[in-house]
Amino acid sequence: MPLKMFDATVSNFNGVFEKFRSEAPNNKANLILFLADKDPNTSLSWCPDCVRAEPVIYKKLEAASDDIALLRAYVGDRPTWRNPHHPWRVDSRFKVTGVPTLIRWENDTIKGRLEDNEAHLENKIEALVA
Repeated sequence: MPLKMFDATVSNFNGVFEKFRSEAPNNKANLILFLADKDPNTSLSWCPDCVRAEPVIYKKLEAASDDIALLRAYVGDRPTWRNPHHPWRVDSRFKVTGVPTLIRWENDTIKGRLEDNEAHLENKIEALVA
């Protein structure tokens, strides 16, 4: 089954999130991955944990046999993310404290999450999706 991907930034998140939510009932799992922006000069994330976790997450999700939706929410560059008033740090729905953060979104609420220090662990990703 295909992995459905949605990409959002802080500025267009609400619209993309509404589309993601509207399609959520059609999927076995709906995940939101908060991650750092890529440096336009290197095409690499400024966040070493994101560089480590992203390929593992994609590999596990693409190998799954179920319909899975993944909303990639890019937090911005390092100074933008470091701001304690960043919209996703203060949003009561998400309370993101680090990147990457992988969230299982079900019935308009968080049903599980992997924080930056564990988002690269295959067994934890599998358990979150199962």
